[in-house]
Amino acid sequence: MMTSRPNNAHALGHVIVIDDDAAVRRSLRTMLERAGYAVSLHDCADAFLRNPAVPSPAVILLDMRMPGTIGVGLQSHLKTLAKNVPVVFVSGDSRPEEIITAMKQGAVDFLLKPFTAQAMMDVIQRAMCLSEQAVVEADKNLQVSERLKRLTPREQEVCHWMVRGYSNQQIAALDGGASATIKLHRARVMDKMVARTLPELIDMLMGIDIPAPQRALS
Repeated sequence: MMTSRPNNAHALGHVIVIDDDAAVRRSLRTMLERAGYAVSLHDCADAFLRNPAVPSPAVILLDMRMPGTIGVGLQSHLKTLAKNVPVVFVSGDSRPEEIITAMKQGAVDFLLKPFTAQAMMDVIQRAMCLSEQAVVEADKNLQVSERLKRLTPREQEVCHWMVRGYSNQQIAALDGGASATIKLHRARVMDKMVARTLPELIDMLMGIDIPAPQRALS
């Protein structure tokens, strides 16, 4: 069963607590809400999976040992459900191999019960910063992807070579075309991508795949 509090417009972020201990859930909710976080509570991983809504930015505070799906099992599901949401584990009964698996799967931290309120708040703050950064990066990538869609197939080809450091003359030499024509396409790429300089364009497209031309430029 899940209980939740409505999002607070001034909240520092959303913390999703998944723990089968009702007393722990109540204590964490009180602590986190007093600190300014919005909080959702779930009594097991399966309850969360029935309605895996994750606001942004958010951190998942996850117990390891629960009835049904255990913590590392849910963490594995989160790779597709909420891959950019930081996970912090809390547990009073975990085997070393479970802790190792949790960290290998990308957990931000692993707090062993009992832990201090300060230790919890420090970890949540650090994890929330990571979530905020992921949200900004996702928004940037979405914006850049939308700009790429404005490019014609020809401009995409020119863009592909531009970010690899090819000059107008080098791009034109690939098929014997005119460098003046490449210069025109290059200018249109810069305009549509809203990039003032080539280094800015390269930085903008870092980590974003631009398919290689399927034919020689013409």
